[in-house]
Amino acid sequence: MKIELTNIGRRFNREWIFRGIDQTFTTGNAYAILGANGSGKSTLLQVLNGSLAPSEGKLGYFSDAGEIAVENIFQNLSLAAPYLELIEEFTLSEVIDFHFKFKSYRPGVDKSGLMELLNLQASKNKPIRYFSSGMKQRLKLALAFCADTALLMLDEPTSNLDAQGVDWYLSLIEQYAAGRLTIICSNQEHEYSFCRERLNISDYKK
Repeated sequence: MKIELTNIGRRFNREWIFRGIDQTFTTGNAYAILGANGSGKSTLLQVLNGSLAPSEGKLGYFSDAGEIAVENIFQNLSLAAPYLELIEEFTLSEVIDFHFKFKSYRPGVDKSGLMELLNLQASKNKPIRYFSSGMKQRLKLALAFCADTALLMLDEPTSNLDAQGVDWYLSLIEQYAAGRLTIICSNQEHEYSFCRERLNISDYKK
């Protein structure tokens, strides 16, 4: 899997959030998108995942089978972000079942394995609205990591997690990120310290 950006820019009204990004993202590598709060990291991630169109430039997705249309990229993508909402009326079991109607499990993972990974077996029938913010964030991450997709995109992945949760996140990286194209938006070094490739939004302010 490959994502190619050519002279990509995005603006809101007359203000350019970033401009002139030329970058290729390839499978097997981990990339960090860096910048202060409000700098445009999440906006770039939304452009990369096809939910926001660039204001200028060209964005392309490519697999071994050829180019992938932007409207189909969601089939190849897992995303976890603080602003993504879970269906709070659903129980944990129902959320997992619903998610995997649209995605396949990674090889070696199933529903019971995901429950065990979360260590929430006792809460399988508990509605999500009663979960703490940390439990919700763990669930978002587990759903993203355990789906069999070539692209893994994470925005501020340890938001609402305590020190134990951060260690758990890093263990997920070790177990489930290998061989994927991983992109992480962050300004917390512990979230992206393993990323060899780094792109700083401040370099594209024009």
